Amino acid sequence: MVSKDWDVVIVAFGTNQGNGNVGFELDKDAGSEAAFIEDIAALQARGKKVVLSLGGQDGSVSLANDMERHNFVNSVHGLLRKYGFDGIDLDLESGISQGLPIIDNLIVGVKELRRRVGDSFYLSMAPEHPYVQGGYGAYGSIWGAYLPIIDGLRNELSIIHVQYYNNGGFVYTDGRMINEGTVDCLVGGSLMLMDGFRVNYGQGWKFNGLRPDQVAFGVPSGPQAAGRGFVTPTTVARALTCLAHGVGCDTIKPKNTYPTFRGVMTWSINWDRFDRFAFSQPVRHALDSLGHNDFVAPVYTATTTQEEAAAPETTPEPTQKPKRKPGCGDSTGCYYAPTSLSLVGWSAQDCGKMPFFLWCGP
Repeated sequence: MVSKDWDVVIVAFGTNQGNGNVGFELDKDAGSEAAFIEDIAALQARGKKVVLSLGGQDGSVSLANDMERHNFVNSVHGLLRKYGFDGIDLDLESGISQGLPIIDNLIVGVKELRRRVGDSFYLSMAPEHPYVQGGYGAYGSIWGAYLPIIDGLRNELSIIHVQYYNNGGFVYTDGRMINEGTVDCLVGGSLMLMDGFRVNYGQGWKFNGLRPDQVAFGVPSGPQAAGRGFVTPTTVARALTCLAHGVGCDTIKPKNTYPTFRGVMTWSINWDRFDRFAFSQPVRHALDSLGHNDFVAPVYTATTTQEEAAAPETTPEPTQKPKRKPGCGDSTGCYYAPTSLSLVGWSAQDCGKMPFFLWCGP
């Protein structure tokens, strides 16, 4: 069951079938293919958008040359027509790095998809913040690697909702390290996308800002939905009122307010349902209250630390916890200590090629 509070339903994930081809395998517990198609149509009849996400933690897309780009466009377009998806969500968490051919080929391929589908084509992006805001502190490799994609598709982009979780923090434009799970993280990251910024600590290429109605932020729906970066609905509401009305801010305050700020993305609808809609209901209320002419500013107590929330009861952890490698924090993959970044899906060999990165896996 999908809560009525959601406006866009992102179906995860398309699969990489090689040579640029993208497939989609329906979960066996989701019912028949015909019923799934009917469910999509029913959501759309209620005014919802339903899009297919590409990538994810364990997924990828191959776009190394013209042939793969051609296959990508044809296969994705075929899936849109078959299932009735409104468009795609780009959640590429591996295989994206500065200078790789996938960047230009993805831009060209998505533009071709837009031409085939028409103006109704919905394009969203859900990059992790090292691929976006990470470009301020260091522009190279994965750091800021999504910025050319965002810039190249800004005219096609419906909405970008950066994932502000599972990666520690990022360097803000004033030089401070901003931690996930805070009002400052959600506000600061959003302002960087709307106001624009220069990479390499302000000394490099300038990413020009997006329209406010193209920008949202992504957070976990509950304590169990992600390893780190959880925020309470109160933190979300404060970030929203800060951006839209200049109220509820912490230490980062917008110079101008953005009443058309687009909204909130979360992982995931299923976790929200598991938590009895403890995320979607209050966040829906917070979003709806922003547009009221009689908006009354809530009273907030500013804090620069992550707000605490009572976690639901869970099965007690074993008394003997696995040992962590020194300097790895909670990471079990490739770890970058300055930002507490843990790169899931990287191999020990990939990690070893990056200076200052530490392999924390088995």
